[in-house]
Amino acid sequence: MTPVRRGIQQAAAVLLLAGGILLGCGQDSSDLASPLDLEGEVVAETAAAQEAIEGAEPSVDQNPTLAPAFIAQGNPDLLSDWAQLSTSGGQLIPAAGVTPYTLKSALFSDHALKLRTVWFPEGSDPASYDAEDVFSFPVGTVITKTFYYRLASPNDGNDRVVRSPVTNDLYTPIDLAQTRLIETRVLAHRDDGWVALPYVWNDEQTEAELKRAGDLIQLTLMDDTGGQDTPFPYVVPNSNQCAGCHATNHTTGVIQPIGPKARHLNADVDLGDEVMPQLDHWVDVGLIADTDVLADAPEVAAWDDADASLDARARAYLDINCSHCHNKNGPADTSGLFLESTTEYGPRLGVCKGPVAAGTGTGNRRVGIAPGEPDESIFVFRMTTTDPGAMMPELGRAIVHQDGVDLITEWIASLDGSC
Repeated sequence: MTPVRRGIQQAAAVLLLAGGILLGCGQDSSDLASPLDLEGEVVAETAAAQEAIEGAEPSVDQNPTLAPAFIAQGNPDLLSDWAQLSTSGGQLIPAAGVTPYTLKSALFSDHALKLRTVWFPEGSDPASYDAEDVFSFPVGTVITKTFYYRLASPNDGNDRVVRSPVTNDLYTPIDLAQTRLIETRVLAHRDDGWVALPYVWNDEQTEAELKRAGDLIQLTLMDDTGGQDTPFPYVVPNSNQCAGCHATNHTTGVIQPIGPKARHLNADVDLGDEVMPQLDHWVDVGLIADTDVLADAPEVAAWDDADASLDARARAYLDINCSHCHNKNGPADTSGLFLESTTEYGPRLGVCKGPVAAGTGTGNRRVGIAPGEPDESIFVFRMTTTDPGAMMPELGRAIVHQDGVDLITEWIASLDGSC
């Protein structure tokens, strides 16, 4: 029995025992596709239990045992309708059968931590492996990304947060008493393509509501080194802005995931009882098929890995933060600037390359990368400014990622040659 089937059957069994608890999914069952074609007896018993509790007010905190759902139509108002996550017992955890995952280098999002998950119904074909592009996931796939911060102090309000290191730990639950949940973004693969939906968590940390128009949340990033605290507006993107990043092909305009590529997933992960390659873990849980090519899967460095080369770290940073737009098919294709980790060193990477259009976005610098001269490089300027008309990335940050700036500055300073 696969982990997914086992998890769903266990969830169904617990649901039957909890028939008197107020669960409810808040969604007309005609809009839901069954997440698992269970044996007839289990389906019948589960349906009876759900019927007995129909009409209850939905809450993630009250739904730790609901089976994950793929919602084929409509835009559900509540994150709990998808049943991908649970806040049972004061902890945020993936639901049974939902697989958490991580990326070797992660996109900077104002120092927010991220819980990423992926799930698709039992009986679906595994995702198709691709050595360079995003894996091709089956219809019915639901991918979530939850943005959160550690609180500076549980007794000091939920708008004062601190920086925390990113880890490869996929098994430790998120302690909600120490955490401010901000938003969960859902990507669902329907018959007509992917849909992106942003959900914002309530103050009680029990539910997240759909905010298609986005939201603005005022936070303060506390400096625990004695430096200056940083108030900033955390911006939840609207649905159109989601497409601005996830429509990575400018010609088709089709929304798709960004992170689940072989080179970003190719990392060791801590599962609690063992540490293993993440791609092998995906084989074990049925997300991808076992294939010999996994042994030759590409990989990038972790940008903050002091043991990796400076060049590998810088290229990985530019790849994850910039290449979803700056690629040969992306929204920034007309710039001629392509920032994947595989781009050959030269003008397409920005070396001695002038901007297509001059203006405030250049900071009066002549070229993207001036070897040996970071202060004369547009890259560094656009990373250090918070002017909405000039900063890069255009979306997803309100503050400067100083560690990233320092990395790219050091890398450019190390480059030989002149323009």
